[in-house]
Amino acid sequence: MADKHELRDKGLRLTPQRELVLAAVRALEHATPEEVAEKVKQTHPGINLSTVYRNLETLENVGLVQHSHLGHGGVRYHASTEEIHAHLNCESCGTIIEVPIDATASFTQSLLDGYGFHTDLAHLAIAGRCETCFNMPETFNKP
Repeated sequence: MADKHELRDKGLRLTPQRELVLAAVRALEHATPEEVAEKVKQTHPGINLSTVYRNLETLENVGLVQHSHLGHGGVRYHASTEEIHAHLNCESCGTIIEVPIDATASFTQSLLDGYGFHTDLAHLAIAGRCETCFNMPETFNKP
């Protein structure tokens, strides 16, 4: 469960639902609100999806969780870290790989140099295929 001091230090009222939502996000790593709700229901069956959404928004507003758009589908939440990172999203198996933002330096610099575009690195997600899926027989690969 979440550290009680951590929530209070952010000025949040301590509720079981809030603690459980934060713990679920941390345990699941990159989860949809529906996945978070299912995890929380394991110990708090009465929680509803709107409560999960409200708590995710509150936790994001104080910097404890972040959302990312990882390809097709809805938003996913993960615990905030001090280190900004990008996400590599395998479109075949769904694996999500976190990479240090330094790995994107030449790419984002070329966007700035060539197009004057300042990249929002906190929300950077790149779709493709992981090495395992890329090396599978063609019948299993998505285009």
